Amino acid sequence: MNDFPQYDINYEPLVGTLTKLDVGEVIAKVTEPWFNQTLCQVDDAVVRLGVFQGEYHWHKHDNEDEFFFVLDGGIRIELEDNPTVELGPRQCFTVPKGLLHRPIVPERSSVLMIERAGIVATGDA
Repeated sequence: MNDFPQYDINYEPLVGTLTKLDVGEVIAKVTEPWFNQTLCQVDDAVVRLGVFQGEYHWHKHDNEDEFFFVLDGGIRIELEDNPTVELGPRQCFTVPKGLLHRPIVPERSSVLMIERAGIVATGDA
């Protein structure tokens, strides 16, 4: 169940192994301001696509690092007790497990995330 109705979060992978996926087509179909879709699982990790605009809430993942790779647009990641990180196209950054953070996305942007399977996108309570 999604306790954050303003976010469209989909944990079921779109494809399995040996399946081609056009990520551009997935991005083009998104109409929600904060969309998060698992594309596939690779061993114990998932590759997720975010199509974002706006501000996410402050959160952390107690047991998982979170990797962000910007495809297009830009994202700013505010970090507790650390400088804010700004990423543009084809730039990446890893937020370590346990660090409180908040993505802010001024314009519609597409981001790939790689995380451990089973991660809760909205963070740990």
